[in-house]
Order: sequence, then C-alpha cells, then structure tokens
Amino acid sequence: MATQIDERERGVSIDETKLMDFLGKVVGDVGAAMSGALVVLGDKLGIYKALAAAGASTASELAKRTGVAERYLREWLANQAAGGYVTYDAQTGRYALPPEQAAALADESSPAFVPGLFQVAQAVWAGEPRIEERFRTGEGLAWGDQAHCLFEGTERFFRSGYVGNLVQSWLPALEGVVAKLERGAQVADVGCGHGASTILMAQAFPRSKFVGFDSHEESIKTANERARKAGVADRLRFEVAGATDYPGRYDLVAYFDCLHDMADPIGAARHTRKSLNDDGTWMVVEPFGNDRVEDNLNPIGRLYYAASTTLCVPCSLAGNGPALGAQAGASRLKGVLSEGGFSRVRVAAQTPFNYVFEARP
Repeated sequence: MATQIDERERGVSIDETKLMDFLGKVVGDVGAAMSGALVVLGDKLGIYKALAAAGASTASELAKRTGVAERYLREWLANQAAGGYVTYDAQTGRYALPPEQAAALADESSPAFVPGLFQVAQAVWAGEPRIEERFRTGEGLAWGDQAHCLFEGTERFFRSGYVGNLVQSWLPALEGVVAKLERGAQVADVGCGHGASTILMAQAFPRSKFVGFDSHEESIKTANERARKAGVADRLRFEVAGATDYPGRYDLVAYFDCLHDMADPIGAARHTRKSLNDDGTWMVVEPFGNDRVEDNLNPIGRLYYAASTTLCVPCSLAGNGPALGAQAGASRLKGVLSEGGFSRVRVAAQTPFNYVFEARP
C-alpha cells in the first residue's frame, strides 16, 4: 500500500508510488534527451555505418575502423547498448548493430532512416533561449533564423518518408496525376527546402518539368546543388519565392509539411488556385493530427506538439500568421483549402505521420 507524504505547506498529499513511477519516466526521458546528442555524434562520425559494415566489433576494432578515440567510443557504445540502439555480447565484448537498427541509423536510402530527426531535436535545444523570449513577448521566430542543423535535419528526416511513400503511394492516390506526370507535366513544389521531394519526383518522371520554391535563400542554393548532383538539373530548377507570389502555371502544385508553418495559409491557398491549370491538382502533405487535443495525447502527438511549440508556431507568428500548428487536424486544414477556392478537397492517403490532401478547383 502506497504511503502518503503530507505536504503541509501546499495542503496536498502525494501518492509515493505514483511519484516514483513519474520520476522513473523522467529518468527515461532525460536519458533519451541526453542520448540524442550521442546519436547525432554517431551519425556525424560514421560510427553507425562502420558498425553496420563491420558486423560485431569490439570498441578497439571499431575505433581503428572509424578513426575515433577508443576511450570515448567505449562510453558511447555502452550508452547505445543501454538504450537498445546496439547490442552487446558480454562474453566476447563485441557490439553489433542489428539489421533493423541499421536500416534506421545507417542506411540513408532507407524509408526508416531517422538521424535527421535527432538533428531537428538538436535545433530545438539550440533555439530554446530565443523561444523563451518569445514565450514572454508573443513574437515569432522565422524559419530561417533557427539553428542551421534544422534545415539539414528536416530534409534528411522527411526525405525518408518521401522515399517510402511519395512515388509509390501518395502520387498514385491522386486522381489522374501519375498519368499526367508520365506524359509530361508542369510541377511546382512550394516550400521545398533542400529539394528532396522535388528531386525524387524529377527522377521518377523524366518527361515532366519541375520547379521548387522556398523563401529561404540558403536552402535554395543547397537544393540547386543537389539537383545538379542528382543529374536532373536540366528538368528541375529551384528559385527563391514565397507561397503567395511564386510565378507560373502548373498541372500539379505540391506542398510538403509546410502549409501549417505559413504566415498566410489562406493567401497561399488562393495563390495556388490561381497558379493551377483548370484541371490541375494541389497535393498538400501535412503532419497527421486529430481534430481534438485529447485525441493527440500519444507519442506522435507529443513529438509534433514539441516541434510545433518551438518551430512551427514561431514561424507563422513571425509573419503575424494564424499559427495553425503541427496538430491542426484534418477539419481545420480542409477549411483552409476550401476557403482558398478549392471545391473538391479530400484526404487521398494517410500514414501514422502524415495526411495527404488532394484539392481540386
């Protein structure tokens, strides 16, 4: 039977069992938060890739393979084993990266690749002092003013989802779009960041022409470099432009995980409507979220609310926007698309992390 600790000053009693259970949760959360920095290090230093390639290794063997200091590596490996990211054989003193963890931590072509998400978490911590100030003033913080690791981390994390879903299931879920892309279509990717989604589409549909727009100049520079490296620069270009003023007319306009960040999402919807050909399609990929807060109180909701508090809401508020947030919910998002002039709006596809909306005039 749990003992009750009387707190006279507060006039409440505490269930010691519940308190200890909560403190156990805190230890787990803080351990995960601190270990996230070690995941970033393991990714940057190539340790995961080296361990995946070498198979079971001692710290000494892995240090020689990676060129990192063995004493630091021993501690890093023990942390990773304690968290279940690697395995440890006490009899041989060897550590190994199981194939499932290798897919998530060492294979950048895998749809399960996650180190980018840890870079996003790194950016959240880096931005904490500025977000504290915004909590006091109510002001926003533009996307381009966040830590640089956010831009790379966002692209690397979301690219995994695009690799696993974009060409295989999301585009085919849109009425008649794949056939247009195969024949040759004009496509705009708005809020494209480093261009991962645009490049994947350009590689899959060589008869179509693509342009990516983003208001962040440094991201556009990176995107054009990556288009050249991918061999698609003859059919794909990236330009600096916003969601309410990008030029051109298109058969398909795509927004990937960016509408909820915008200062003027309804204005963006109206401009998209004007930029589409009469039979065009607007594909809007947004974070999955239920309409009611109580239905989002789960691990995915926790992740998205954290990102929304520190990244998404500040970005919209920086332009005096409505701050839809990363958990806006399908009903509110559909309302934005409808108010922008789209008469046919539906959820065409869905994953545990995303909605894919199809909007047509």
